[in-house]
Amino acid sequence: MRASRLIPLLAVAVLACAGTLAGARNASRSHHARHPPAAMGTRGEFDYYIMALSWSPTYCQTHPDEEDQCGHKGYGFVLHGLWPQYERGGGPERCSTREEPDRKTVSNALAFMPSRRLINHEWRAHGACTGLEPDQYFALADRAFAAVRVPPELAAPVNPLRTTSDALRRAFRRANANLSDDMFSLHCSRGALAEVRVCLDKTLAPRACGARTASRCPAKAEFSIPAWR
Repeated sequence: MRASRLIPLLAVAVLACAGTLAGARNASRSHHARHPPAAMGTRGEFDYYIMALSWSPTYCQTHPDEEDQCGHKGYGFVLHGLWPQYERGGGPERCSTREEPDRKTVSNALAFMPSRRLINHEWRAHGACTGLEPDQYFALADRAFAAVRVPPELAAPVNPLRTTSDALRRAFRRANANLSDDMFSLHCSRGALAEVRVCLDKTLAPRACGARTASRCPAKAEFSIPAWR
């Protein structure tokens, strides 16, 4: 594929094409390793959420055997997870619970998290700490995913792109009038965009992020956005 230039990002809107954003990130160990710092905690005791939007083509470059996510289903940004967080940084994980998502909840969640393994992982690692029932947690995750608009340039780029942190931030701010730079972070892996993490209050309104939520993409140098697949 020919690499397209994306500086500024909005100058290449012609690359956008019709497509829907759906699905979820596979819950592999590499995904879990990129979670913010976390600790055991008490159910319902946290300050805000981080919603992790993963750029699926980057993940699929290194996990082509993950059929649920990478089997040519046409994902761009997908929902990795909705993580309860503390203001001081990190968040509770793996809170004690005997509840599990039932078949109906899993079926509903597959509309935006198309991996059963991810659904079960995210519930045990994060959802159980929210104080919500499984069906309530995944309904909230669905609403969070719909609350942030993806820039049209990234709806379905058919060619790989190159951008900078500043350009990508501008694109997200233009697509979301209520979003400011202190409310989201960018995360790269091996020189490519991996995730955009948005901080949300308990009503799912964007808010300033707490401690230890710094971006992990180059501050000035370009990085790639692999083509939509």
